[in-house]
Amino acid sequence: MKNKNEVEHEEIFSKALRAGRRTYFFDVRETKAGDYYLTITESKKFVNDDGTFFYKKHKVYLYKEDFTEFKSFLDETTNFIIDKKGEEVISEIHQKDFDSSKKTDSVPSRLFNENEVEDIDEDEEKEEKKEKKLKKKEGKEKK
Repeated sequence: MKNKNEVEHEEIFSKALRAGRRTYFFDVRETKAGDYYLTITESKKFVNDDGTFFYKKHKVYLYKEDFTEFKSFLDETTNFIIDKKGEEVISEIHQKDFDSSKKTDSVPSRLFNENEVEDIDEDEEKEEKKEKKLKKKEGKEKK
């Protein structure tokens, strides 16, 4: 049952970009007035000391009236980075103290189709539910 303060937003169109332990979701949703807007979500996977994992999510809501300027600023800033630093990724691999045995999941970025996005969403939701159950169980054991 939904909380009366929660608004269910139907997803109209969705894409996901997998980038290592991060996934970026681009979701088109509908406003109460019937217009569309874009939600960009960064979902990043973290591992607890006990081996369980959880996701931290950050969202950006982007409305049509901001698309042109947003795209312009995004192009300008990404071009600046490429112009100044090139396309080669500078990461911890290049650091003097990098330990390759501790390397995290390094998956190349790629776009997913809509069916794969649904699978990713479902997997993340399942993992979040498992995490919540585990935390509840741990809380009860402490009492």
